[in-house]
Amino acid sequence: MVGAMAERKSQKDLLSRLSDVGEEALSRVAGSPTTSRVLDTVGGMRERLDEIQKKVRGLDALEKRVVKLEKRVEELSKPKRSASATRSRATTTKPPAARSTTRKKPTS
Repeated sequence: MVGAMAERKSQKDLLSRLSDVGEEALSRVAGSPTTSRVLDTVGGMRERLDEIQKKVRGLDALEKRVVKLEKRVEELSKPKRSASATRSRATTTKPPAARSTTRKKPTS
């Protein structure tokens, strides 16, 4: 039993030492200038990501407006039939009047 107790104490000491070393390593990493720059970059990236998300949300509204405008342009570009255009076509479809074959006598 004494050997088992000594082994457990040894394991606790080993785990405590590993824990201490890990904490020390994390403290060094957290306090390093490189970590600070990385975190600043990440913060900047988050701000940029927020800006991009706002712009993307705005694209939905723009797409709807573009669709409306495209439909409107399509409607405006279609030729419209008016009453005067119908009348002028009707008069051009009549056959020409028949010419008389007799010559008129010149008047003196």
